[in-house]
Amino acid sequence: MTKNINVIIGSLRRGSYARKIAHNAIDYFPEGYKASILEIRDLPLYDFDYDDPEVADVRVPEEYTAFREAIKASDGILFVTPENNRTIPACLKNAIDIGSKPNGDVAWKNLPAGIISHSVGRMGGYSSQKNLRLALSYFDMPTPGQPEVFLAQSPTLFDEEDRLNEDTAQFLQDYVDRFVGIIDRQLEARGNG
Repeated sequence: MTKNINVIIGSLRRGSYARKIAHNAIDYFPEGYKASILEIRDLPLYDFDYDDPEVADVRVPEEYTAFREAIKASDGILFVTPENNRTIPACLKNAIDIGSKPNGDVAWKNLPAGIISHSVGRMGGYSSQKNLRLALSYFDMPTPGQPEVFLAQSPTLFDEEDRLNEDTAQFLQDYVDRFVGIIDRQLEARGNG
């Protein structure tokens, strides 16, 4: 059985470093895994009126439903995000909020999550990763422990073909391997391994 990993990029820009990192990371998953980008670009801003049973005159946007179903069909989520004003970009927070409702059917609940953060500066997206972990902590999503992935000075990590340098690629491969281990253990515990 192929295991499905959705990769969510916290940047909407086509040429973003986060997108380049994500495309590299997709290749690090082993046979039997299918990792693909789940776009968040077209998600309308979250509005609780869509999920409030007391509000009958609005409908849940199709984009919300499709996004939530894609998350629920995942065996794990890999987040790749830059830092924006010392936190996660608004588009990523919006996606997290959409997946967090309705209250009785949270899409994120218990899904293994991997987090790769980066910045063009020296901090490697530390603040964005910590804020993302805080937002996800409510959903009981298991994540790989140390070492966490904070990629500093991200523009310097790529060659002319947008491939990551050898040291960074090995570091991310190790992280993906640990992430895959969490997914495999969780599926085994559920009897889906």
